[in-house]
Amino acid sequence: MKFLNAAMAFPFRFAYFFSQSFVPVRSERVPGTQPKMISITNPQAPVQYESEPVAEVINSNRDNHLWLQCWLDQHTDFHQTEVNPLLSKFWPSLELSKNSRIFVPLCGKSLDMIWLAGQGHEVIGVELSPVAVNDFFRENGLQPIKQEAGPFTLWRNGKISILCGDFFALTKADLGKFDTVYDRAALTALPENIRALYVTHLSSLVPGAAKVFLLTIEDAAENATMIQANGVDDEIEKLYSLGFEIDLAYVESVFEPDLESPVHALKRAEYKVYRLTSKQVTFDTEPVITL
Repeated sequence: MKFLNAAMAFPFRFAYFFSQSFVPVRSERVPGTQPKMISITNPQAPVQYESEPVAEVINSNRDNHLWLQCWLDQHTDFHQTEVNPLLSKFWPSLELSKNSRIFVPLCGKSLDMIWLAGQGHEVIGVELSPVAVNDFFRENGLQPIKQEAGPFTLWRNGKISILCGDFFALTKADLGKFDTVYDRAALTALPENIRALYVTHLSSLVPGAAKVFLLTIEDAAENATMIQANGVDDEIEKLYSLGFEIDLAYVESVFEPDLESPVHALKRAEYKVYRLTSKQVTFDTEPVITL
C-alpha cells in the first residue's frame, strides 16, 4: 500500500498535501565520506551523515526553492479553504483539555490551526515559507508579533504561534512542551525514503505520553483485499510501532478519478484517522529505586 502524495493529488480533494511536500534540507558530498545533510535555514547545525538511498531523496534544494517560489508567485490553488472534516469530526475523541498545546508540523497556512485555537487549544506550527506564514496571519485578520528565536522567526498572535524555518532544525527547547501532534499530511506528503527521518525527528520532539493525531489518504495495492486496505498500513506500522501504540480510529473508502489514468478511471482510496500514543514512560514524581 502506498500513500497518495502531492504528485498524485486531485486539486479539490488532496491538495493540502502540497503545502508540506518539500524537505528543508539539502545533500552535499564530502570526498571519501557518506553524503551529508545540511540544514538550509541553519547551515551551522551539526552535520548528519546518512545512507546513500536517503541522501539521494534528500537532495531537494531545488524543490525547496520551488516551494518558496510557489508562495512568492502566489501559486497556492492547493490551499484548502475549509477545515478538514476529519479533524472536526474525530478530534473530540482525544478528550483533550481546552488548554492543551498542539504542535502542527509543516503547517502551511492551514485553517485547521484556527479551528484548533477555537477549541481553546494553544497551537504551535512550523513552516518553511515566510510568505505562507505571513499569508496565514493576514488572511485571518491577525496582527502577529515577530521575534527571532535561534534559527527560526517566531510569529505569534493569541493562541497561535508559528516558527518559520526548518522542521529538521527543531529542538525540544524551540518547541517547549506540547500535548498532541496534529499531522494533517506532513508524513504522507514526504517522499517515501524521507518518512523514516521525519518520524525519527518527530519522535525526538514528542514528550512522554503525548499523542499524535494522524490523517492519511492511502492508495490500496492492486491486489489488496478490503480487510488489508482497511487495516493499519504496513508503512505506518513500520514507522511508528517502535515508539507509539497505534489505534486506527476510522476508515472510509472513496472512489475518485485517477488523474494519472488517460481516461480518469475511478480509483479507490482509503481515508484514515490514526490516534498514536507515545510509549515513552513518564513519572509524575521521581521513581523510587529499591536495592
